Amino acid sequence: MSPAGEQTPSRRLALGAGAVLGAGALLGAAGCSVNDTAGPTAAPTPTAPDTPPPTPIRTTTPTPSPSTTSDADRPPSIAQRRGPDIVHGPRNNDEVALTFHGQGPAALTDAVLQACRTAGAPITVFAVGTWVHGDPNQALALQREGHEVGNHTWSHQQMRQLSAAQARAEVRKGKDELATALGAAGWWFRPSGTPRSTATIRAAAGAAGYARCVSYDVDPQDYLDPGARAVRTRVRQAVRGGSIVSLHLGHPGTAEALPGILSDLTKLGLQPVTLSHLLRD
Repeated sequence: MSPAGEQTPSRRLALGAGAVLGAGALLGAAGCSVNDTAGPTAAPTPTAPDTPPPTPIRTTTPTPSPSTTSDADRPPSIAQRRGPDIVHGPRNNDEVALTFHGQGPAALTDAVLQACRTAGAPITVFAVGTWVHGDPNQALALQREGHEVGNHTWSHQQMRQLSAAQARAEVRKGKDELATALGAAGWWFRPSGTPRSTATIRAAAGAAGYARCVSYDVDPQDYLDPGARAVRTRVRQAVRGGSIVSLHLGHPGTAEALPGILSDLTKLGLQPVTLSHLLRD
C-alpha cells in the first residue's frame, strides 16, 4: 500500500484511465431494492418527492460535529468530474471501502459502530433523508466517530421509476437534510432501488452537485436477510483490493456479521477505509 497522500504512477493510471469505474462483477444484481423496506426495519413512510419535509420534532438540539477524517476536508478530484458510476477503487493497493445504505433502528447502528470502534475501521454510510430527519443523532454519531456520510436520497424511492422532476427532488432534499443535520452534505450520492444509475438519475445527481453516482462491486445481498454467516462468507469470497462493498444498516444479520467481516479483511491483508480515502488523489 502506498503511503497516505502519495500518488504512484499506477494509481494515477487507475484513476485517470477509468479503472475505478469498471463494470465490476457483482455478487448480486438487485442491490438496494424494495426488499430494503419490506424487512424487519421498514423505512418511514416517504413524503411525496415535491412536498417539503415536516418540521422535525427533537427532544434535544444536536450540535453538528466535524468528521475526524482528514479526507472530509476536500473531495477527491474524481468526485468533481462527471462520468459513469464509480464501481470500485484502484486495484493496485490493499484498501477497501465498506459502504452502508443508511436507515434502521439506533440499536443496530450502535452495534455497527461498536464493531467499527473495536476494529478501528472507518466506513461510509449513504443516509436516507427521512431516516436522518427522524433521528439525526444516529447520523451525528457516525460523523463524530470519524465515519463518512453520503446521500442516499430523501425517501428511498425506486429511482428508476421516477420522473426527472421527482428524481431531482429526491436527491436535492436528501442533500438538504444532511446539510441541516450534519453541517455538510458530503461528496457522494448513491441512488436508491438500483445498483446502477440511469441518465435521468445522473442528471438529477448532477443538478444537486454530485458529479458521480456511487455503485459497488461486492454485494452480499444482506438486505434479503440470508443470515450473518452467509453475509460474511459472500463478502470474503468476493472482496479484493479496491472493492466497494454494499452493506445495509438496519439488518440484524449484517450487524452480527460485521466483526467477522472486519476480521476476514485483516486476514486477507485488506484495510477498510472511507470511500473518500479509497478514491483519494
